[in-house]
Amino acid sequence: MSTINYQYQSLKEIVYQYIADRIQNGLLAPSEKINEAEICKTLGISRTPAREALFQLTSDNLLEYMPRKGFIVKEIDTKKKTDVFEIIGTLESLAASLALAYMTEQDILEMETIVATIEDAIRAKDFSAYQKGQSTFHDYYINKCNNSTLVKLLHDLKYSFIRQTYLCEDKERLFRILSDSNDDHKRIIEAFRTKDADKLRKYTKSHWDTIYLDMI
Repeated sequence: MSTINYQYQSLKEIVYQYIADRIQNGLLAPSEKINEAEICKTLGISRTPAREALFQLTSDNLLEYMPRKGFIVKEIDTKKKTDVFEIIGTLESLAASLALAYMTEQDILEMETIVATIEDAIRAKDFSAYQKGQSTFHDYYINKCNNSTLVKLLHDLKYSFIRQTYLCEDKERLFRILSDSNDDHKRIIEAFRTKDADKLRKYTKSHWDTIYLDMI
C-alpha cells in the first residue's frame, strides 16, 4: 500500500489514492458501493474533487458507475488477475536484475528491516500492515533499478487491478500463506546479498505465481 503524500498531491489525487489504498487493503470489496459522503468527511474535502476522483477511477477501470446506485468497486475476473500477476512477475524480475548493480549492504539491511515489520504484522494478524510492508519491500528494489519507465509500468500495472495479495475470511489460512510469501522476500534478499542474478530473477518472478486462485 502506498502512503498518501498530502503535501504534493491535488485534492483529486488524494481521494484517488485513498480509495485505491482501501481497495488494495481489502477494506473495500468487489461490488461494494463507495460512500462519497464518508470520504468527504474523512478527508475534509468538498464533493467536487471526490467526484472527479471517482470518475477518474471509473475511467481507469477500477470502479463502475451504476445509475441510481452510484460508484461500486469493479469485479475483475480471475483470468485477468492471473494475466496481470504474470506480467508483474516478469517485469519485477527485470527490475530486480537491474537493481542488483546499485544495491548496497545498507539497502539490504533496510529490506531486512521491512521483512521484520512484515513478520510483526503476520503475528498480529494485521492485514493492512502486512500489505503496506510487502508493497514497501517490492517498491524498495524496483525504485533502485534506474529505469523510470519500468518503475512507472509496474506502478500502473499494480494499480490497474489494485489488490496485489491474497485475501479470505479464514484468517489462519490467510496468514499462513502470507508467512510463506514473506519467506519469498527473505530469499530475494539473500539473492541480492550473494549477487546471484539467476536466483534473483527466479525468486522475484515466482513470487507472483498464483497458487490459491480462490483467494485472489
